[in-house]
Amino acid sequence: LVHNPRVILITLSVMIIGNLIMNETGQSQVNPTLDLLAKSERHHQWVKIKAENGHIVNAFLAFPEVKEKAIGECDGSKISCHIVAVCPDLLSGKGSKGGGTSSFSSSDDARRAIYDLSSDQVTVNLKAVTEYVRNLPSTTDKVAVTGFCWGGAQAFRFATNENSIAAACVFYGHPPSKEEIDRINCPVYGFYGENDERINSTIKDTQNAAGAAGIIYEPVIYAGVGHAFLRRGMEPNANEVEQAANRQAWERLLKLLNKL
Repeated sequence: LVHNPRVILITLSVMIIGNLIMNETGQSQVNPTLDLLAKSERHHQWVKIKAENGHIVNAFLAFPEVKEKAIGECDGSKISCHIVAVCPDLLSGKGSKGGGTSSFSSSDDARRAIYDLSSDQVTVNLKAVTEYVRNLPSTTDKVAVTGFCWGGAQAFRFATNENSIAAACVFYGHPPSKEEIDRINCPVYGFYGENDERINSTIKDTQNAAGAAGIIYEPVIYAGVGHAFLRRGMEPNANEVEQAANRQAWERLLKLLNKL
């Protein structure tokens, strides 16, 4: 779907690794759609990235085998031929025996741990990941960030702290404050489910704040679905409405990346 190698995509989620990819042993975990990534012809590997304060971030890197410089995006089923994705495990070092997300005894324990992360540490880690992927010899210098739920909020917040990113694509994530929005230096694209008033109630104020700051903020609400609609639309028991919203959101995301 994307044929112009221009963008690297940093992907964030509440369960950074658990919901998106495989654990360090290569075994599928939590979501059956992970098997699709395991069968993908794209190259993928774990890398260790050192942050400014010495913290080591484990990150899952996926990229195509192509002649051109590549960019990135990883969704477990539609990895575009010219997109590189990096999915940092922001719980690196926070789990049992210094492990990451996969070392927690339950998803609830991992979820609690990620909500307890320091915002400053998240920013430091994401800056390190941004620098790492931008400096890979096989990539260009454009980096976009996307996230889901907590990760969506972090993607939005990272845009207030990093003026080099090309775009923030926020899936049902809470916005930063009006004062923080004033610091954003890139377009922000929102993806929301119609039945998610907790998050949707923030959209109008965010539009007003972005408009006052002269920032592009384009929200789209997908009919008939609620929070976490992207993940739900990939599950085997997803209904037609959920599948349609999933497909439409991915198509929009890839088109936006292609225009950067």
